[in-house]
Amino acid sequence: MASGPYDPDVYRRFAENLRGCLAGRNIEHLSMRALERRALRTARRTANGSSVWYSGISSRMAARTVYLGGPGVVLPRPTDVQLDIVRKAPEQLHKVLQLMRTLPFVHARRQMGDNSEFNPICNLYVSVSDPKNYRLAYMWAKTMNEVRSRRPGPEFTMIHIPEEHRLRMQVLTLPEHDINIALATDYTGECKKGFLRQGMFRADERGNLGLHAGTKVVRARDARTGKVKTYGVFLFGLTATGKSTWSCHQLGLDPEQGEGTWVAQDDIVFLKRDGSAFGTEQGFYVKTDVDPTLQEAMHHALSHRSALLENLMVDARGKIDFLDERLGENGRGVLDRRRLKVRRGGRLVSICADSIDLPPLEELDGLVFAFITRRNTVYPFAHRLTPEQGVLAYLWGESSHSFATVPEKAGESVRIVGMDDFIIGGQGRKVNAFHDIVMDLCARHPGKVHFFQYNTGGVGEIIETGHGSGSRRLVRKATRVPLDLMAALQRGDLRGSNEYRVGALGMEEVVGCESWNLSPYAPEIFYSKEQIAGYLAELVDGRRKHTEAIAEQGLHKNIRDLAHRELDKIEGTGRRKVEPWAAPEAAPEREAAEDRAPLSRWISPWEPRRPGRFSPSPLSRR
Repeated sequence: MASGPYDPDVYRRFAENLRGCLAGRNIEHLSMRALERRALRTARRTANGSSVWYSGISSRMAARTVYLGGPGVVLPRPTDVQLDIVRKAPEQLHKVLQLMRTLPFVHARRQMGDNSEFNPICNLYVSVSDPKNYRLAYMWAKTMNEVRSRRPGPEFTMIHIPEEHRLRMQVLTLPEHDINIALATDYTGECKKGFLRQGMFRADERGNLGLHAGTKVVRARDARTGKVKTYGVFLFGLTATGKSTWSCHQLGLDPEQGEGTWVAQDDIVFLKRDGSAFGTEQGFYVKTDVDPTLQEAMHHALSHRSALLENLMVDARGKIDFLDERLGENGRGVLDRRRLKVRRGGRLVSICADSIDLPPLEELDGLVFAFITRRNTVYPFAHRLTPEQGVLAYLWGESSHSFATVPEKAGESVRIVGMDDFIIGGQGRKVNAFHDIVMDLCARHPGKVHFFQYNTGGVGEIIETGHGSGSRRLVRKATRVPLDLMAALQRGDLRGSNEYRVGALGMEEVVGCESWNLSPYAPEIFYSKEQIAGYLAELVDGRRKHTEAIAEQGLHKNIRDLAHRELDKIEGTGRRKVEPWAAPEAAPEREAAEDRAPLSRWISPWEPRRPGRFSPSPLSRR
């Protein structure tokens, strides 16, 4: 029975008819070596020996992505644009079948993960009417494994037709049939996320939990016992909050004492009931705005000749400038995780973990769930959470818009369950599953499961909203958390050397960190008591509304009640509007993010020509 504009019977018939199109003579089935040769014909070679391409679309189309199927998989709150795409989907799906029989396609067949239980086989069909599109199949294929006959499925299919007209740009996902379709975009990220989104959906059905998180193995010397302990670490974070950076960062740990960080995954993993996690990718598709002094391992991997790059600055001599974003602020690259190396004692040392999977908790000294947010007002740089507060951090999945990401919403909170905007169907079930898994782990392994939250933003920002117009003006920019301080906070939590006490948010906030004085970052220095109360009240209101929205999507009553009890503890005593009091300052430098207009701090503002500046001088002056 169709529900609203959705017609599951149409989607079922499309899936059946598609199978008959996938054996057509217009489809090439190439080996990786042959696919590489075709792709490199349209690449530019850099001075490092790596390859670079430029795409017409350089970010995902989240606003034009829809899920087609029964009530359990559709978008809970589709926009008008998405509903229009759903209404036109039957006609578009019929057209896709025609194009699959007509256009030239290349087929890449690869496998996700490297375990004995859940290894989806991924089939990508890319239209190559434009030969440059061979690179889509090649770049994506380098993130995955070869297909191994003894590894189980299921089978996923993705159709990618970049040549469709831009007026019909869209992504159609049929989760119940393991099919994804990307139209009118030549962005590699749509291939990557199409398969990983489907993988999370099927992993959830099998009793595991797909997470938008990086994973790593960390060894740190316990400050109390002096023993080196091994931790499995999950790092959650929205785009541009530092998830990839901190997945690969060495945190200032001492390798001479046996300490260090080893990267397993940087994006999507499948959490199991025993605390282990299956990885998904062998090659990482990462942002390329890396600074060699701050992201040494990623810079080395992206500078290696094996890197496959797109949409970044390469000068006339082939030299790459990863930080020059004049061509757009979402440069991307596929790196070989084995090339993640740092220099120690005059030689390069790998920080790549032996496996893309995390071992079960019983084989570790502890498991850490770390949630990265980015706020710029009164939020402390680090919190130590109880297991219940960890579940709420997953539920609220919060950060905030900035002038660099969405200027018209700067300062507003953004909340996405699990920092995961790839959830198919009701989001409440994801929170329920996370709650059940972590609470069971805490019960079976007392004292071994830890929860932290890190604010990679700053403190002190003031944004003024215009009366009536709603326009926003930066009155005072934030004092950003120094990178070395953030590394020290995470290092101290792993060593157990940080000091905490309960703060205004009802959670333990950091008050002492090795070799750092935190007092200059106290909110009281930047705001009055009334302003602090106002910010807290806004935070509570936003969390309450978000909790109720997720409660409508199947959130368990006990988790909803827990959320409101925690919010009652931190309820602001005053709800007065926060007023700016500082003099205006220059806007902060823009930071790269995936879904925003290509504006860059490298582009100078236009300056009017001065009269006579470029004209010849009068004869009398010569």
